[in-house]
Amino acid sequence: MATQDTIVAIATPPGRGGLGIVRLSGPHAVEITAALIRFPKLPLETQHATLGDFTEPRSGRVLDQVVTTCFRAPHSYTAEDVVEISCHGAPVILNFLVERCLESGARPAEPGEFTMRAFLNGRIDLTQAEAVRDLIESRTLYQARFAAQQLEGSVSARLKPHKQTLLELIALLEGGIDFADDDVPVSDWDEISARIDRIIADLGRLAEGYSYGRIVRQGLSLAIVGRPNVGKSSLFNRLLNEERAIVTATPGTTRDLVAESAAVGGIPLRFVDTA
Repeated sequence: MATQDTIVAIATPPGRGGLGIVRLSGPHAVEITAALIRFPKLPLETQHATLGDFTEPRSGRVLDQVVTTCFRAPHSYTAEDVVEISCHGAPVILNFLVERCLESGARPAEPGEFTMRAFLNGRIDLTQAEAVRDLIESRTLYQARFAAQQLEGSVSARLKPHKQTLLELIALLEGGIDFADDDVPVSDWDEISARIDRIIADLGRLAEGYSYGRIVRQGLSLAIVGRPNVGKSSLFNRLLNEERAIVTATPGTTRDLVAESAAVGGIPLRFVDTA
């Protein structure tokens, strides 16, 4: 799916830092960048980092030295022309660079639009697009590994042979229907049924893993409940390995819910100490 829009957005988190990145994607990404950044030579080399100066439009004064990386379609994240401009992470510089890109013909990217374009252009499939979100939102290394496997196409690789088998069965059955008068042989019905049963069984095992995958992605909330003064707060502190809740011999010191998060076996857990 090709689009004539060139989109732009700040690709790094809000705030100040050593580096900040502005990303453009679309047919005019390279053209817009060349008009805003002063380079020693043009055109920009593909998949090479090039040092340049980001200048004020009227005075020509240098605002920042930037490193620009150019990726030509289809060898980019979105399968379109992509340019990533690495500046110093000053919000005023990043925002002004985006404004200049908008004045030059780009439009603001919608949330997740770079990944959406990668999906629409066939660069990644839907499960990989979801894995991008899971990887960004991961809170533990285990979650990150789990998402990275899916991003590499682990689910797609498991589904692909089943899709191919089903297409072969469809072709076989349609051939038998279309050429029924010509006595074209069709595979034994028991064999066709057996192949379908094998697919159903494997897809069933894949679906069973959904509950575990959801726990890995979202984590769990665990409430510690019991009679007063049986050690709920002590257990809560021990699980967190810190003195988070008040522990005394006097009953009733915990009057409200006290919650804290921790990772157990790489899975994020939200422990709740109750009254």
